[in-house]
Amino acid sequence: MDNILKFYSNIFNNPELINSPVSFTLKDIMQVLIVIFILVFFYVRFIKNTQAEKLVRGILLFIMAAWIFSAVLIWFHFEILGQIAQYLLTGIMLSLVIVFQPELRRLLVHLGQTNFMAKNFFWFKQNPKEQKTNVVKELTEAVKYCSRVKRGALIVIQKTQDQSFYNEVGTIINANISAELILTIFFPNTPLHDGAMVICDDKILAAGVLLPLTEDPKLSWRYGTRHRAAIGASEISDSACIIVSEETGDISIAIDGILRKYDDITKFKEDLEKILSVETAEKMDNAFIAGLLKLRKKQ
Repeated sequence: MDNILKFYSNIFNNPELINSPVSFTLKDIMQVLIVIFILVFFYVRFIKNTQAEKLVRGILLFIMAAWIFSAVLIWFHFEILGQIAQYLLTGIMLSLVIVFQPELRRLLVHLGQTNFMAKNFFWFKQNPKEQKTNVVKELTEAVKYCSRVKRGALIVIQKTQDQSFYNEVGTIINANISAELILTIFFPNTPLHDGAMVICDDKILAAGVLLPLTEDPKLSWRYGTRHRAAIGASEISDSACIIVSEETGDISIAIDGILRKYDDITKFKEDLEKILSVETAEKMDNAFIAGLLKLRKKQ
């Protein structure tokens, strides 16, 4: 403790350091940028949107003010007050270990993960197939449960994000896809359960979205609003729409204005995997067209 205080005292009381001109080399600038990058990374990763965020801002502001105040006091030779400000600043910096003990613990646990480097520094090398597999799994579980308990659901799967679906009407969600979140949104009597959910890639973009109803005069009167909205949305876009009937629990997918009903959840999962294909754009388009031809033949 005494060594730390002596170190700070030597820095602030050394007139040569205070009066010497400041010169930055390219190496100095690079080092500063690296430090800033590390601080920003850990702030965004471990502090932002947590209960400690406001506390961190307050402490950083106080440290900067105390450091400037102590430097000014020493500059004008108010050594006693300057030393008090230095001790206060040093005590605050040492107390950060105690104040941020939960965040530091979470940081150490995160650093100990086997795939830490891949998740945080090489995210561009992550396998998209693994990401899509998880989306298929979560969607299948949610749809299967909704079908079993006869809970109505309408999910729009966009190949490319189109905000026109939910800009005017709908609630922005922007959350990772999970079966629990999907079931919560479509829980009866909640504000968003009657509208459609829009997803793209591995994100739930919006919920409570109103879709245009199909104007096909040949459509059977047996289809309700959810099915007509799903068919209407698939007619005007390249989206696929998943429907779970509230009356019967039937599962269907609408693509290009064509509706297909599924009695087997395994077959539903297989077609969902095709829709969420991680192949190249050209192959995915071909697979999409082939799926449409198969659906048309079975109508």
